[in-house]
Amino acid sequence: MFLIKAVLRGGLYQLLLPMEGTQEEEHMKPKERLAIPRQQPKELKPEERITNFDEVTFGFNEETAIKEANRCLQCKKPKCRDGCPIHNYIPEFIRLLREKKFEEAYWKDRETNSIPAVCSRVCPHEFQCEGSCIRGKKGDPVAIGMLERYLVDWMVANNKNMLKPCAMPKGKKVAIVGSGPAGMACAFYLAHEGYHSTIYESLPAFGGMLTVGIPAYRLPRDIINAEFAALVNCGVEILNNVTIGKDKTLQQLKDEGFSAVFIGIGAHASRKLGIEGEDLKGVMHGIDYLRRVNLGEALNLGRNVVVVGGGNVAIDVARTALRTGSDKVFILYRRTKKEMPASQAEIHHLEEEGVKVEFLAAPVKIHGKNGKLTKIECIRMKLGECDASGRCRPVPVADSNFMIEADAIIPAISQDVQHIENPQIEIELSRWSTFVVDEVTMQSSVDWIFAGGDAVLGPQTAAKAAYQGKEAAESIIRYLEGRDLTEGRVPEVEETEK
Repeated sequence: MFLIKAVLRGGLYQLLLPMEGTQEEEHMKPKERLAIPRQQPKELKPEERITNFDEVTFGFNEETAIKEANRCLQCKKPKCRDGCPIHNYIPEFIRLLREKKFEEAYWKDRETNSIPAVCSRVCPHEFQCEGSCIRGKKGDPVAIGMLERYLVDWMVANNKNMLKPCAMPKGKKVAIVGSGPAGMACAFYLAHEGYHSTIYESLPAFGGMLTVGIPAYRLPRDIINAEFAALVNCGVEILNNVTIGKDKTLQQLKDEGFSAVFIGIGAHASRKLGIEGEDLKGVMHGIDYLRRVNLGEALNLGRNVVVVGGGNVAIDVARTALRTGSDKVFILYRRTKKEMPASQAEIHHLEEEGVKVEFLAAPVKIHGKNGKLTKIECIRMKLGECDASGRCRPVPVADSNFMIEADAIIPAISQDVQHIENPQIEIELSRWSTFVVDEVTMQSSVDWIFAGGDAVLGPQTAAKAAYQGKEAAESIIRYLEGRDLTEGRVPEVEETEK
């Protein structure tokens, strides 16, 4: 067996040169596959990684990828596909991977996923594809995300072509507002059907929340840049620092000859705690903080930083604060560890890096002196009644207030959609201030305007945003061609446990 070494994103990998699969692997019995333990990726040591933004998790090498792929049972009714928002052909690409047909496996994945390099790294697989894997019922699910990432990394290491052929232009053009995963997917599918699009991005960098909301140690920036290079290669135009609603209106886009508009602006407005003292210096909200750091601003909030929240954004904020010089960072979360919505991998990394979490506690007031935060008043919580999903409501414990000294507090409790200012066109919004669209076509109340991603769903995953961008592209193509938008399409059905 021969080995080659290749430097890929996130570190040095040993890649095994392709060999034919053994007959033993091909004819494994289910019991033998069930006996294979889940393979674990190598990672940077905590003491190394907290000083930089290098990618923390390394990809599998070939031997590990094959071993993990052999754990897949190739179910006749694959639940993993149902759990994937994009409905990737997961069993198929895993089968091809374990047969060492890596390039074929990559293109099988690309049949449904326009951004596999992104999704394989940032999707919360444990709540999506891996959360639905039948192996997870009595053990560890197949590491689907790591296998998908292996295929991407293998293509890069072997200098394979990763660009799909572009279609000849058909004359009509589409405006896309926002360059996040929904906008990227929409532009990708339009371009490959011959429809030119221009992406308008209000920020100085493209990628939307992928760039400004996710730290580089989880999603290296060269991956995002490569996705946009592929779009530009197919004729997509990308304009930064243009805010639709301020620099240009939706009506102006229509007047300039854009036959349709897709809105994929994400949810970039940090939700406030709504407590006294939130306007003091030293208070910075989660997404605002990540945006500033990810765009290159040098921010050091002091040694003692308190983060509020239990989701991935809160964990990203805490781990970013560590990497920017705050060595005493901890999190306040009003429920228990069991209820934290963040991925288990991120919680594990957080704990490895020395960030403490104060469970069953919440801030009630921010105290300050001379306009600057000095202390945070908190209260103990207990779990009260649970809803139908089993999530229990936190209830304050009387007379349990306590104080925490801090240099800064960063609430990271959720995000809202910042809407496009457009007095000429009235688009229907939901009571959560998201865009109301047809659940199949992504068409808004204005027939030539479509929307998707967080702007419709609220804060969600990259895969869900990409799926809606893809569905919107299909609808826009039909709209431009005068075809029925709904023919042959059915609404997504949420599966429930039986």
